[in-house]
Amino acid sequence: MPKSRKPAAASHAAGPPSIALHIGASSVSMMVAERRSDGTLAPVDFLEQPAPLASDIFRQGTVSLATTERVVSIIKGYQKALSELGLSSADITRTAATNILSEARNHETVTNRIRIACGLKVETIDDGEMTRLIYLKTRRRLQDLPAMRKDNTLVVHVGPGNTRALLFQNGRITRYSSYRLGTHRTREAVEGSHAEGTALLRVIREHAFGNLAQIRFDYSDVEIDGLVAIGYEIQSVAESLHRKGPSCSLKTLRQFTAEAADMSDVELVKRFRLDYQTAEALLPALEINLAIAETFKLPEIHIPDSEYEQGLLHDLLVSRELTGAFAEEVLRSARILAERYQSDPSHGEHVGNLCARFFAELQDLHHLDAHDALLLQVAAILHEVGTYVSPRAHHKHSEYLILHSEVFGLDRLDVTIVALVARYHRHSCPVLDHPSYAALSVADRIRVSKLAALLRVADALERTHAQRVSQIEMRRENGKLRLRLPGLGDAAVERLAMASKADLFEHVFGLSVVIDEDN
Repeated sequence: MPKSRKPAAASHAAGPPSIALHIGASSVSMMVAERRSDGTLAPVDFLEQPAPLASDIFRQGTVSLATTERVVSIIKGYQKALSELGLSSADITRTAATNILSEARNHETVTNRIRIACGLKVETIDDGEMTRLIYLKTRRRLQDLPAMRKDNTLVVHVGPGNTRALLFQNGRITRYSSYRLGTHRTREAVEGSHAEGTALLRVIREHAFGNLAQIRFDYSDVEIDGLVAIGYEIQSVAESLHRKGPSCSLKTLRQFTAEAADMSDVELVKRFRLDYQTAEALLPALEINLAIAETFKLPEIHIPDSEYEQGLLHDLLVSRELTGAFAEEVLRSARILAERYQSDPSHGEHVGNLCARFFAELQDLHHLDAHDALLLQVAAILHEVGTYVSPRAHHKHSEYLILHSEVFGLDRLDVTIVALVARYHRHSCPVLDHPSYAALSVADRIRVSKLAALLRVADALERTHAQRVSQIEMRRENGKLRLRLPGLGDAAVERLAMASKADLFEHVFGLSVVIDEDN
């Protein structure tokens, strides 16, 4: 059932439009948005057509040729629509696919087919970015629910393959978790039971039992005051659930779920104006959310009535621009990880502060952006976590621990870059003999080298772990970056450390680093 919204009249646009294309679990959608003069995005066109990726993946483990060609056909239709707006495929800002595509045995064949037929390189959304996208959706809910700023609110996203939970305490994320429990995954798992009506709801609940018990255990130490449910299917029927205000009572949700269970997929399509893929996954979405609310004995559940897919497309366009409060949440997660591995917090924070100073002062030299600055801060906080394993070769242990950990809001590429920057804070500089480094693109290898060069210089100034360097004056002359350290009477230790660590900086930026006497 195609959905379309015609372009709104453009006003106060700043620059070319931003375009996001999403190959989702049950549909392919595209949004064209204009950048306003204040930097925000305003949607001007939205298109969506159904495609049964999730049904294929969870039923047979692959995406069928018919579904692949349907996706290709939809995208070609969108490309034609773009040409009518005077735009082309080259103007598409992001082409992203649902994270469950990676579970298909032929996922590379599918993305290659799209690339050959449509000229588009498809990125598969990973768990890190999915959590970031959920954060964006949740941030908008903070405006609707003032209580979230002071109470313990659990935000639950029941997706096609997985359920993710984010705990907000006093308006800040303190915990997040993921479970192998999703709407389409559950639908296919219970299909063989041939149960109908309330019997099907019992089968869904039994299938979800293990994950529900884990959710209950993971948050058993906090009193959950409120629950926010987001997800494609449940938001598709939010209007029908909001009978008395923005929240839905559990009694209403329970009654609605029972009524929906007595309807056929055809009746659900007609009643709620859904496509068939969404209708098939609606009962698992309703029953799983209901079960979670009952787990925490909550009287009501808040379900946003905004369109899920349009919000997702918007967030795909801004996901990589996140700073401010989001950056603080990322750093908080990094600090929790550093504490887990008993890394010296004062040292990590001080190196991070020195990194920030070098990053800002040398912007015209490295040309990196705010997201890179965030990755550098995370690497500074985590660069010595490897000492938890052993002080010897701890840089290698740091790389391993970071690679096998999660940092809230960072995708796998981000985590890999952080891990490598941490590895290169001492001893060897980046070389292609290191597999994780060699696997990166040329552009990302350059990013790692630049960030590691900055970290090594900052870490050299904190060689004593005593925060001796509090001020830095920098000047560049005759192929040298000259540093003066006011207030530090004897910089012999720092000079010795700099002699062994500034080599990468000189190789990357062409400047040797010299510590001048503080006269």
